[in-house]
Amino acid sequence: MSSCSLTFPSRPFFSRLTPPSPPLPAPTTRLSFFSSLLLPPPPLSTHSSSSSSSSPFDSSSFLSIHHHHRSSSLRASWQPPKYVYPDPIPEFAQAETEKFRGELRKRLLKSRDAFSSGGGGGGGGDIDTVVHICAEIHSEFLHKEYGGPGTLLVEPFTDMLLALKEKKLPGAPVAARAALLWAQNYVDKDWETWTSQQSK
Repeated sequence: MSSCSLTFPSRPFFSRLTPPSPPLPAPTTRLSFFSSLLLPPPPLSTHSSSSSSSSPFDSSSFLSIHHHHRSSSLRASWQPPKYVYPDPIPEFAQAETEKFRGELRKRLLKSRDAFSSGGGGGGGGDIDTVVHICAEIHSEFLHKEYGGPGTLLVEPFTDMLLALKEKKLPGAPVAARAALLWAQNYVDKDWETWTSQQSK
């Protein structure tokens, strides 16, 4: 009688009746992917590491650039304060006009030949008319615009030249030049002397 051997399968027959094993958890990479979709992004850290310091989105670099841009904007918008000149002084304007009138007449008398022709009927009469016109223009400037050194303009003396030519008076260029030279030499000095005396 021959012997026979029974072979059993590697898995038990009743293994199918055993309860199924619990499912394995999902891979962590998949879970972290969906979590990143559901959860808000973490706040930026102000303490950047050495590896992230070169990133263009580094918070410290952004703050530094923003501060530099703001500082540059402030420097560009800042303007130095402007010096405000004093207002004209009527008393000084009146006194300076009288001085100008006398000094200009003296200077023009030295150039009497320049005023010897014209419709004024003689050199002396023309000089008085020229001095009067120049003094009126100079007085208006001193009363309305002159406020000390730095405010003496050339326009009033140009107006003198034009006014004298308009009236066809002789010696208009000579008178305008003499008035300008005298004003350049004396008006600012007279202002400083006047204001220093008033402050005492």
